[in-house]
This record gives sequence, C-alpha cells and structure tokens, in this order.
Amino acid sequence: MNLDLKVRTAFTLPETIKSFSHVTAATALLLSVLLLGTLPAIAQYPDVRAHDYDSENGEEINELCAGCHGEFGQGGGGGEFPRLAGLPAKYLAKQLHQFKIKERNNMVMSMYATDREISATDLLDISIYHSQLKLTTIMPDVTPETSALEKLHLASRIFNVARYDGDVERGRLFYSKNCAKCHGVDAFGRGSTPQLTGQFTEYIRTQIGNFQAGTRTHKGMDRYIKPMTAQDIEALLAFLSVADD
Repeated sequence: MNLDLKVRTAFTLPETIKSFSHVTAATALLLSVLLLGTLPAIAQYPDVRAHDYDSENGEEINELCAGCHGEFGQGGGGGEFPRLAGLPAKYLAKQLHQFKIKERNNMVMSMYATDREISATDLLDISIYHSQLKLTTIMPDVTPETSALEKLHLASRIFNVARYDGDVERGRLFYSKNCAKCHGVDAFGRGSTPQLTGQFTEYIRTQIGNFQAGTRTHKGMDRYIKPMTAQDIEALLAFLSVADD
C-alpha cells in the first residue's frame, strides 16, 4: 500500500533514510521508527512561557509590523489590519506560527511570516511585545503639569471602535450563549483566547466569513460559526462594538 503522508510541520530524517530518493514520506516515517525506535520530533507551537523575552528585539521587530498594525498595535486600514495590542502572547504566537506553516493564509502576512523574515525567537519576542501594549478607550486624566507632547502621546493610545448599528440586545444574548465560555463574559478574552470587543468590526466580520467558508479553522468553532445567520452576525457585531464602552 503506497501511502504518501503530508506532514505540515518539518522533521529531520536520518541521512541513511533521506538517501533513498524513491522512498515515500509514509515509508520514510516507518523506517525512521524502525531504525530509531521513536517518531521524529514534530515542530510544536512556540511556547511563550519558557521563552527568555528580549524586549529590545520585540520593539525593533515592531518597527516593521507598525507599517500595517500601527506603532501601538492598534491596527489600521479600517480593520484590514487587526488590533494586536493586548492580545494574549500565546494566541499571537500561534497565529504567527500558523501563517508560517501556511495553515492560515493572508497575502500580506505571507511575505513576512517566513523563516527568513522571522525566526522562532523573533516570533516569540514580537508576540510578547504586542501582548504588553496597552490601549485605552478614553483619554486618561491629566494634570496641569502634563506637557502637550505627553498629552499627544496619551491620545495616540486611545482606541475605540465606532458603534455599529444593529440589535445590541440580540447580539448580547447570542454572545452569552455561544461565545462567553471561551472569550470571557465581558468579551475581553479569557486565558489565551483573545478579546473580541475592542477589535475592528470589519475584521471580525471577515474572520466569521473565513470560518464559515472553511478558509480559517479552529477546533470547536464550526458548531458556533456555521449556523450563524446574517442577522446573528449583524447583532453580534453591534454588541461587540459597544461592549468595551
């Protein structure tokens, strides 16, 4: 039986196995088990918890990211480029990893999320860097001593999604029933699951469409996303646009 396994993450086979050019991936995997007694090591999602974070490297990498996602990770393009600031580092690292292995696709990200452009260390540093960026929905209190430059700096970190017209109460009920368990009762995220409020409305709409079309996947999401009607989506977007007010 000729099985040709497609493995999305890279592993290294013994040189003696690689020398047989006619060996299929499945056969090579079997030979590796027989010769080594174990399966080859499969690359896993990066572990931010064990990483020795280099904040200066993260800040330097962000100079490239800022072109699309903003200096403070606030996103841009009306939602074409999502907010990254304050999202969980583990979530951000996983998304970057998925872009690198082509498990998640985006034309712009495909140019940057490569082994050549971003190493495993860089990936973790920039994920942690963005997770520590703070945005606010209102202007913080200032004193008469606060300089004009400092006020400008504080104002640049204000990020408030415009209210989206729709049935907010219906959206609230839909969110409570289908989303709150993972994304938090207040939509500000939970653990490594990202917040949904405070994110661009159009970006969320696009991602819902991607999940429904199957071009973006996540275990367990289908049962909630696939049945959503256009009315459900509009109501959910309306609720999320005001949940952080």
